[in-house]
Amino acid sequence: MNTIRGAEAVMKSLVAEKVDTIFGYPGGAIMPIYDALYDFKDEVRHILVRHEQGAIHAAQGFARTSGKVGVCFATSGPGATNLITGLADAMIDSTPVVCITGQVASHLLGTDAFQETDVIGISMPVTKWNIQVTRAEDIADAIAKAFYIAASGRPGPVLIDITKDAQFGMVDFQYTPCQSIRSYRPHPVMNDTQIQEAVALLNSAQKPYLLVGQGIVLAEAQAELKAFVEKSGIPVASTLLGLGALPVDHPQYVGYLGMHGNYAPNILTNECDVLLAIGMRFDDRVTGDVNRYAKQAKVIHIDIDAAELNKIIPATVAIHADAKDALSALTQQIEENSHGKWLQQFKELRQVEEQEVIQEAVHPTSEALKMAEVVQLLSDKTNGDAIVVTDVGQHQMIASRYYEYKGYRNNITSGGLGTMGFALPAAIGAKLGNPSKTVVAIIGDGGFQMTIQELGTILQAKVDVKILILNNNFLGMVRQWQQLFFDRRDSFTEIVNPDFVQIAKGYAIEATKITEREALSGALDAFLNSKEAYLLEVVVEQEDNVFPMIETGASVADIRLN
Repeated sequence: MNTIRGAEAVMKSLVAEKVDTIFGYPGGAIMPIYDALYDFKDEVRHILVRHEQGAIHAAQGFARTSGKVGVCFATSGPGATNLITGLADAMIDSTPVVCITGQVASHLLGTDAFQETDVIGISMPVTKWNIQVTRAEDIADAIAKAFYIAASGRPGPVLIDITKDAQFGMVDFQYTPCQSIRSYRPHPVMNDTQIQEAVALLNSAQKPYLLVGQGIVLAEAQAELKAFVEKSGIPVASTLLGLGALPVDHPQYVGYLGMHGNYAPNILTNECDVLLAIGMRFDDRVTGDVNRYAKQAKVIHIDIDAAELNKIIPATVAIHADAKDALSALTQQIEENSHGKWLQQFKELRQVEEQEVIQEAVHPTSEALKMAEVVQLLSDKTNGDAIVVTDVGQHQMIASRYYEYKGYRNNITSGGLGTMGFALPAAIGAKLGNPSKTVVAIIGDGGFQMTIQELGTILQAKVDVKILILNNNFLGMVRQWQQLFFDRRDSFTEIVNPDFVQIAKGYAIEATKITEREALSGALDAFLNSKEAYLLEVVVEQEDNVFPMIETGASVADIRLN
């Protein structure tokens, strides 16, 4: 043991957890930790963001592409509160992040001191665990628990708030990684009887149907999923965050679920006889009206979070298990089968969607460029293997529909919270988390301006991120709803944009703007072939709507094609 300051104990603890990248923004209450960080510059790369929200979104992107825990620093008061949106986003999307915030000295707690905020109380609903540390000797244990909790079971965000006197305090440092916590059981013991019940239902089913979510990716169960799917012959559909769990060109992959998902997988939800859901939570965007959702089916629900079982859709068999374990057990016991006639129903409905929606979207007859044709061409040029980071809005739904995800951990988006401004900082983290991959941030003109300042982070850190702005000069998703459900009353959704190309060039980022279809292919080539960050603005049709669409409160079977 050696006697060191609490701030140095923070850094030594992080190094012990093999942290090599931190996103943050310094300030008064976290200054001792930043002073300690100065001596660890050769071991830990610090990325100076331009706003604390950028720090946590970058940490999320890093976690989602690397499979590691993302880490960010912020100071007290406004620095800490600027993390809250990202914490909520990470919480609902199960992203492992550890946030360390500075806090005023312990004797000032509760006095409304300068930049004092009760970040523990504020963050409690949007963290998996949080703790305030007021003594230097508690720092190492708090960090050890934080990493264990963030990464185990259903992952999530953790916040450690450290008072300034704890950072200055002296401690005999010793670090022991956390391997268990009393009453916390992150890895459930699978019930073999329930597995047998599930297998019996699946073996006797005429129209079995598998829905997969991000739980497959988080459990690193892609290989187990593929083995199960190919032995069972069951058709597979994906949630938004589950995209990439099974390559979209797999013959049994039938499409993307949800409000703007594919026609067949939504409609046929209400025709299957056994519905197997793994690592997904039956979000309202997937189910539509729950009172008319898969009422004819026996439901098997597998999730690592027991709280998700029977929460929204009652299950005939509810299995509390890790997706990897459950899939391995199911594959051992399932009968080899094929469901050709059932799969053919999906293919026939896919043809309806092709004729009614997809052909015009990717091969438009209109003069203006459409978002779908841009994304489809990007997908072709990257062979579906780029890491695609999307913001929130129409472009997000278009990317989810038309980018052909074939890679591993290559779909990064804000799913449950729907955070505009997510993509640019998350793409920075995604590139640093997986530097060998091409990272493309697909962003709308509205969301881009919510975190546009992170272009400065790209400039300073020299991060090779490709930024594709689909610009329709509208807050497009809101405008679509106003058109369809509010008598075309476009209330404050038209947006006057700045010159994005000139702004990018101000940050020393190469940039191009195109408006013509003839220029698209060459512009994408230059964009993808650049060795540095590049911004490509594509002006697209102003009132291009995303279809199919399930209206709020409608059944999945009522999905509309136009």
